[in-house]
Amino acid sequence: MPVQLNHTIVYAGDEQRSAEFYARLLGLTVQPRFGPFLPVTTANGVTLDFAEAGEGPVAPQHYAFLVTEEEFDAILGRIEEAGLTHYADPHLRRAGEINHNDGGRGVYWQDPDGHVLEIITRPYGSAGRTG
Repeated sequence: MPVQLNHTIVYAGDEQRSAEFYARLLGLTVQPRFGPFLPVTTANGVTLDFAEAGEGPVAPQHYAFLVTEEEFDAILGRIEEAGLTHYADPHLRRAGEINHNDGGRGVYWQDPDGHVLEIITRPYGSAGRTG
């Protein structure tokens, strides 16, 4: 079997709040607790396992999601409805814009712990690819 990402741990100041934030914006579901983790599973089976960060600050990470054009519109609508600022760039400088990298669309925004989230409709480097 080829190597596939199965799950990753997302540390949060409040795992319930964060799991619900991701599930609500991405149109996913918070799954029943699995040990110390609160999982949210994406369509391709990758699980984001939310865990309490403990006493220290949460080190910001980056999580990117490949979505369809229809999902992009729905997610962007939920981001805007939630009153969150979205950006066209990972440095969070181009507020309110959408990028069109590789002929698709993409935006970035932050979760409650400062993780930078991204949705894209085309994988990086896919412009000009055939098949």
